[in-house]
Order: sequence, then C-alpha cells, then structure tokens
Amino acid sequence: MLTEEIQELTNRYVMNTYDRLPLSIVRGQGCQVYDAEGRAYLDCVGGIAVNALGYGHPDLIASIKRQIRQLIHTSNLFYTEPQAKLARELAEQSFADKVFFANSGAEANEAAIKLARKYSHQHFGPDRSEILTMVNSFHGRTLATLTATGQTKVQLGFEPLVPGFKYVPFNDLQALEANISEHTAAIMLEPILGEGGVVVADADYLKAVRNLCTARNILLIFDEIQTGMGRTGTLFAYQQFGIQPDIMTLGKGLGGGMPIGACLATDEVAKVFTYGTHGSTFGGNPLACTAALQVIRILLEGEELKRSQERGAYLQKMLFTLKENFPIIKEVRGRGLLQGLELSVDGKPIVMDCLARRVIINCTMGNVLRFTPPLIITQTEIDSLITILSNVLTKQALTTTHP
Repeated sequence: MLTEEIQELTNRYVMNTYDRLPLSIVRGQGCQVYDAEGRAYLDCVGGIAVNALGYGHPDLIASIKRQIRQLIHTSNLFYTEPQAKLARELAEQSFADKVFFANSGAEANEAAIKLARKYSHQHFGPDRSEILTMVNSFHGRTLATLTATGQTKVQLGFEPLVPGFKYVPFNDLQALEANISEHTAAIMLEPILGEGGVVVADADYLKAVRNLCTARNILLIFDEIQTGMGRTGTLFAYQQFGIQPDIMTLGKGLGGGMPIGACLATDEVAKVFTYGTHGSTFGGNPLACTAALQVIRILLEGEELKRSQERGAYLQKMLFTLKENFPIIKEVRGRGLLQGLELSVDGKPIVMDCLARRVIINCTMGNVLRFTPPLIITQTEIDSLITILSNVLTKQALTTTHP
C-alpha cells in the first residue's frame, strides 16, 4: 500500500487520538526508516526513546526469532525462564531486589502507585496515601497515571480524577517540603522531565529529596521510563546522581521495540505485594522478556553503552554550536542521547521542515525540540542532523526577518 492509502484506511478505522506526521513507515534499518514509497529518513526520535538499538539489530532479531519458535505466551499461572532471568538481571544491575513486569511504562507506573499506597497503608494506616508529583511531569495515560501527570491538558474531560495526588514545581525543594504532610506516602518524579521539555533535575535537589524521604519515612519513586536503558549514558539515570530510589519504573527502551514495562523495588517495599494484590495477563511474557534480556546484554557486554555516552556528548556539543549561531535557541539541555532545544518560537514548523528534508525529530511543550535517537546513532548521522537543523533554522531566521 502507498502512504495515501494507509493514511486513508487509518483515518477511517482508527480512533483519532494522535497528531500523526504525514509519513507511513514500513521498515527500518539502523537509524534509518523507510516510507511506503521507499524514501529513507534519519530517525532521531527512535519510537520515542523505544528503539534503543535502532532497527533490525541482528542479535535482537535472532533472540526474538528463537523465542517465537519456542514459546510466546503462557500467562503468569506458570514460571518461565526468560522472566526469571530478566528479573535477576535487572536486580543485579540496579538497587532493586524484586521486579513486577507489565506491558508498558504506564502500567509500570500504575504498579508503583499501588505498591507505594499498599506499603504506606500497611505501615502507617489508610490516611497516608497521598503522592506528590511534579508540575509538567508525564507518567502515562491510564486514569491514575494521567492524574499523577502534572499537566492539565492531558486530564481535561476525564474528571473526576483519582484522588490523592498533589503537584509541586520541579527542582524546587522548598515547595516540595511545604507540600509534605502527614498524608504523604511517596514522592514520584522523573530524573529528567521528557514530555515536560527535557528539564534535568539538579543533583543537589535529588540528593536533598532522597534525604527528605529517608528522614520522613516517605517512599521515593523514580520514573525512568524515558531515561532508563542507557538513554542518559548510564544504564539508569539515577546512577549519575549518587542516590537510590525505593521504587523505579522502566519501559520504552527496555524491550528494544517489544512492549514491556517493569516496576523495581527494594525487598522491604516489594513484600507488601502478595498473592492477588496485583497482576497482569501479558506482563513479563517470554517473548518480551527475551528481547529485554538481549537489550541489556548488548548494552553491557558490547560497546554500545560507552559509545552512547560519547555520542550523547557529541550531540550536545553540536547543539550548543547551533545555539551560538541562532538567537531563537534559548537553551540546550539534557543528558546523553536525551537532548532538548528550547526555542523562542513554535517548534512544529521546524519539525515539519526537517521531515521534508528526511530527518525525523520531535517537539514537546510546544517549543522544545526533543532528540531521542537510537543509541547506535553514528557521529556522521549526528552531523547530518545538525546540518539539516542548521539549514532549517537559517530558513526560519530569514522568514522571521523578512516575512
């Protein structure tokens, strides 16, 4: 089918919940994707930080093929080797002792919310259930996680929302302390606000939050759905800040394209989840777990994690070079291969102009260009991105000067 036919069929039968780009992707290889007409595009979105190893990674494909032939699904009525091994790997590579598997990041956050409330109810009683989250955070689209999300625009029309959430400004310790009460069970935050504009948490702020939670017996939840799995240069972003959460959620890049989410916790917290308190039919199925295991092995046993650090530093350096040349760039921010350019103008025309030049980028918060390419992106491909961006921004500057 051609792009126009695919779009027409989609518009006719699929609910209209996405502002899609006028592009129908049919295959991918490395950091390149191809549309229905065979045109190649440099993908600097990577499935929104999902395709950590790009497209068509041979080792990932081989492991998935082997597992498909052997076993795709059994449900959690039974034990499976891939799930057990993935849980062990995640625990050994992190602060955690136990893992709950889900199908997505939103479901992992649902598990974290339930776990925190269950823990607090068991230890402090039912009046301690409130969770503090950050203004401009994003935690998912389920009813509880969109309530946890500190953005009114995703909540409108879905009221009444789930009670027991309160929002505080990000990176503002004083505001956080002022909102803690005897009802506070947990603080939930992203080390970097992804959908919220690629805003990085201050190291001193995170350390102070950790100390505050410890002193007040409040659980600290890190949503690392976007920052996890090497995205920021380490396997998990929290490892760069010298602290540990009590609960952490993963998704997106964990499966390298296969849908999977995970909620990790210390044993002290995890043990309040007992038989029947939570569950998922598809969560941790053998196919998704096999893919996630392979992703971790490739990141840790090969050179991909190290190379992603180098490429992230290079990308940020080149973005700063752009900032020196284009006044409409207000700020460059991010870590590793999660980078953002805050503009003084609307970002969508720039996204569309880049697309016309065969480069896929993303815009969030209306004016922040977000870059989440596969971790395998090369320096040459980064140079291509910067060249295209420079051309587009030059055109934008000329249009602004000479309307």
